[in-house]
Amino acid sequence: MTTKLHPPVGRADPIVSHKPAPSGLRRASAAAIVLLTVAGLLASIIAASLFGSANISPGDVVSTILRHIGLGEIAPNPPLPPLLDALIWESRFPRVLLSAVVGAALAVSGAVLQAITRNPLADPYLLGVSSGASTGAVAVLLLGVGGGVSLSTGAFVGGLVAFGLLLVLLGGGRVASPTRVVLTGVLVSQFFAAVTSLILMINGDANSTRGFTYWLLGTLAGARWEGVTVTAVIILIGLVAILFFAPSLDAFTFGWDSASALGINVAAVRIWLMVLTSLITAAAVASSGAIGFIGLLVPHAVRILTSPMHRSLLPLSAAVGAILLIWVDTFARTAFSPYELPVGVITALLGAPAFALVLKRLES
Repeated sequence: MTTKLHPPVGRADPIVSHKPAPSGLRRASAAAIVLLTVAGLLASIIAASLFGSANISPGDVVSTILRHIGLGEIAPNPPLPPLLDALIWESRFPRVLLSAVVGAALAVSGAVLQAITRNPLADPYLLGVSSGASTGAVAVLLLGVGGGVSLSTGAFVGGLVAFGLLLVLLGGGRVASPTRVVLTGVLVSQFFAAVTSLILMINGDANSTRGFTYWLLGTLAGARWEGVTVTAVIILIGLVAILFFAPSLDAFTFGWDSASALGINVAAVRIWLMVLTSLITAAAVASSGAIGFIGLLVPHAVRILTSPMHRSLLPLSAAVGAILLIWVDTFARTAFSPYELPVGVITALLGAPAFALVLKRLES
């Protein structure tokens, strides 16, 4: 039996505010948008790999990628010189892929947390994972914690530690109010931000502080295949797992009590979703620093384009978030070459007015 979800009478949902289209038309429209978005994502991956100091044709990019994945017999162009081949495969392509997986992780995390907390301002950093990752990174960079582990590893562990503290403060996830989750996340975030500032003040010099600040603002310049592969595996597993919770997320948008009335184990599902979003957010922040507005803006924009039901919202948010971050990073590394801008600065400059337009559209 299929259970239809309806908002409680007299209560307006802060996230879902559209008049639903007929179900058949909505499904067809959502499927078409998903296909177009996936095609746009694939085209963006190839096109973004063209931008840089060396002019390389799309056919050469496609041929290089096909050869490195074992499909050289169908490559349309002959092999490039070793230097250009390495430029595509070892520099541009892994960076574009990292942009895609990080953008997808942030967008999906934002969509999930907005549903769980029923807070339209929720973003991937709501649970304090970003601040914990910053503390882990600065501890490795300035204190030598971990015996020589990489900065990204320290950031990942720090993000997980912050989430662990959040769960402890929430009594193992046994809470009865979305507001409590939000406020506890703010508490954890502020605590780790203070620890990070303290470490920088006591142990940081001008060069290390400048380097850490640049990383904190968001950069994908350190993309290398080993790190990209690990990050992509963690994020893709997390995203696939989150998709299985799409029906529960639909129920969560109407409140925890409504979800419980529909037979959903609210406490267990909530903990699983917080664990998964924290895991992929920690992996994203560890690889790229804190990149704002992707997780806040993209889910709202996608809800305007298609159905707010999470079976389509989640994959669309992932694809749109990936496309957006690919092109923002492409602009960051090429617009003022040879200088490179922090990605987080650009997303903030573009995201603030864009989010204002989205809010106006949601109110209309």
